[in-house]
Amino acid sequence: MEDRPREKMEIKGIRSLSEAELVAILIGSGSLDESAVALSRRILASVNNNLNELGKKTTKDFQKFKGIGPVKATTISAAMELGRRRKESGPDEKLKVITSSDAASIFKPLLSDLPHEEFWILLLNRNNLVIAKEMVSQGGLSGTVIDVRLILKMAIDKLACSIILCHNHPSGNLVPSEADKEITRKIKEAGKQMDIPVLDHVIIGNGSYFSFADEGLI
Repeated sequence: MEDRPREKMEIKGIRSLSEAELVAILIGSGSLDESAVALSRRILASVNNNLNELGKKTTKDFQKFKGIGPVKATTISAAMELGRRRKESGPDEKLKVITSSDAASIFKPLLSDLPHEEFWILLLNRNNLVIAKEMVSQGGLSGTVIDVRLILKMAIDKLACSIILCHNHPSGNLVPSEADKEITRKIKEAGKQMDIPVLDHVIIGNGSYFSFADEGLI
């Protein structure tokens, strides 16, 4: 039964499956030398059985394992992305942002386990209810290019009354860089000109966050 996770799921239900068995269902088969479950255990062991770390792996990373080709690697990556989006999804109602923790809770599911850097903005109405969240740019391991004009255009198009900035540090180091401080200053100054205040800049990393507002940096 252990090497037949599909049958086990039908008999005992999906909650009875181990994480290795769930991954085995995704990849379908192993190699001549090991079963899909054994292969899945090896993949999970490479990240200390941490699903957040597994979510950071690329399709090329998965293909380093014997028995994982491009199709299987893509299937695992797609499943990781679905899980990430499920965490992001919530009730269809406007969220209210009062504290930095409120903002961080919105972005953690999106950014915590990404292997690259992304820069997002949260657009708020006059009552601090979320109108929308928009990705501004996507970069590499250590940075991303920010266009201040694009950010202000997004805010104006959505009739936002204020904005919150957010990006992630894939390294997990939450200390803002000088570049982080400089882009925050530029966006804040541009927002003043348009009467769209920047309320905070939140940095996400390893499930935690840093708030410019909480630290008196904005």
